[in-house]
Amino acid sequence: MNSTSPASTLRRRELLGAGLAAAAAALPFAAHAQAFPSRTVTLVVPFPAGGSVDLIARLYAEPLAKALGTSVVVDNRAGAGGSIASAQVARAKPDGYTLVVSSQSSHLANPLTQSNVGYDPIKDFASIAQLARTPNVLVVNPAVPAKTLKEFIAHVKANPGKLNFCSAGPGSMGQLNAELFKNAAQLDAVHVPYRGGGPLVTALMANEVQFGLDNLAPFLPQIQAGKLRALAVAAPTRLSVLPDVPTFEELGYPRSNATSWIGLAAPAKTPPEVLAALYKAVRSVAEQPAMIEALQTRGALVPEALSSAQFTAMMGERLAVYGDLVKRLGIRGE
Repeated sequence: MNSTSPASTLRRRELLGAGLAAAAAALPFAAHAQAFPSRTVTLVVPFPAGGSVDLIARLYAEPLAKALGTSVVVDNRAGAGGSIASAQVARAKPDGYTLVVSSQSSHLANPLTQSNVGYDPIKDFASIAQLARTPNVLVVNPAVPAKTLKEFIAHVKANPGKLNFCSAGPGSMGQLNAELFKNAAQLDAVHVPYRGGGPLVTALMANEVQFGLDNLAPFLPQIQAGKLRALAVAAPTRLSVLPDVPTFEELGYPRSNATSWIGLAAPAKTPPEVLAALYKAVRSVAEQPAMIEALQTRGALVPEALSSAQFTAMMGERLAVYGDLVKRLGIRGE
């Protein structure tokens, strides 16, 4: 004889119904997580169009869209040397659809030299992967009577405080790179900041400033035309575009030999499976022969296959090195 009461039967039906409803409600979320990406992915470039970060972002946009199976758009949001847009992405929803094209300017120089940058480059982001490495170059005006780095150092030491060096602004990577080398070689020279890469190249060619140590790309055409002279490059090996120019490491200055990097980062707390999908897509594009050739012809280097943890560790090491320099010299950005 069945002793189950109508009330208990009704209760079981209610519980079963509630469980089915909860499972049904959870399905869209599970499907959404598994289906990433299901809509447009935005690559936020925190600088104006035309610069090296923007160039690399646009090189990746189309092949990355094919790798992800969705549209990828580049959104330029310039301001405060990359800080404004970087802070916006740090506060964006951590779902993988709003990413920042990071660089040593936005994720190293700015946090170290700006008092209210609005984000922590390590804690507020999940670094996904490198997109490119960009070599730096020590370049001089041809009026400087030095054909080698050794001769250049001797010339600066013979003229303390009389030579000027350029950068793209106070607290920029151009200033930090030059200050790091000056410190290692014990040089006395005057920093003259400009507003961007174009004006500093013009000033260097006009001999308003005598040298600079910054990203190769804007200097390369003038070096190849003989209007500027390259003395050393920061790269793992000599560059095919400047085969006769030695690396800083060859010349005894290993700390100045680190290449700059351009990467991709998401807001912190982005789901691991989303980060993994983005990493896989980036690496598939970075390894394509067409991308390798495109990077090299623009004076960039193929990115290292760093995991997120390795990328973050590298950033931490450089923040420590440059942070010590900034603190000792009292360097401040705009």
